[in-house]
Amino acid sequence: MLSRLTLRTRQLAAHLPALLPSTCALCGASGRDTLCPGCRTQYVKPRKACCVQCAMPLTGGAAARCGACLDDAPSYDATVAAADYGAPLDQLVLALKFGGRLALAPLFAHLIRDALLHAPQAPLPDLLIPVPLGERRLVERGFNQALEIARPLSQALGIRLAPRAAMRLRETDAQSTLHPEQRRKNMRGAFSVTPSFAGKLEGLHIGVVDDVMTTGETMNELAATLKRFGAARVTNFVFARTLLK
Repeated sequence: MLSRLTLRTRQLAAHLPALLPSTCALCGASGRDTLCPGCRTQYVKPRKACCVQCAMPLTGGAAARCGACLDDAPSYDATVAAADYGAPLDQLVLALKFGGRLALAPLFAHLIRDALLHAPQAPLPDLLIPVPLGERRLVERGFNQALEIARPLSQALGIRLAPRAAMRLRETDAQSTLHPEQRRKNMRGAFSVTPSFAGKLEGLHIGVVDDVMTTGETMNELAATLKRFGAARVTNFVFARTLLK
């Protein structure tokens, strides 16, 4: 349960943009937007044709799914990514996750919304679920960046948010520190659905929210878990997608 101080801090943070001028998170220019129009135009560009399932770039042809997804289909059905993970946008991800710049979360949410609007074949989910953090990492960081993005995304799309529908059963090593072959093993059996949501996901289309999708193993394991509990479809909503698995 949030303390009164934490709740009050979030309430104040929500009203600060209307009271104080802002600076662009990338170039530092003064303005009202977290990302100035110039930086948005220069760095947040529509992604090239990509696989509808894993959001990796497609190499030629008009196929909807990449060869990797055709050969070994992941448990999730689709991925919507707002941007490629690379300089300078990677600095925004790091600033949110490790620098505690929570004002970046609504920016990520709005860019994900815009990417979804440009994907006409992507149906809206019935429910949004953030990728859950382990208890130790949540205590260390003080917040779950996926949840901070999911809140404004839920409001922007008008989709119900279930922040406690999924949970981590155990702490996992940071995926970025592992060899690609180790990442699937690291995530195996890491998630479950909380008892209060058991039986409530039957037939639903679930949207899973996170900041970055790298190899997709985390999203794959969570999607597999949600489908074991009855979800009919799972779509990933991420701010950035890395281009190398």
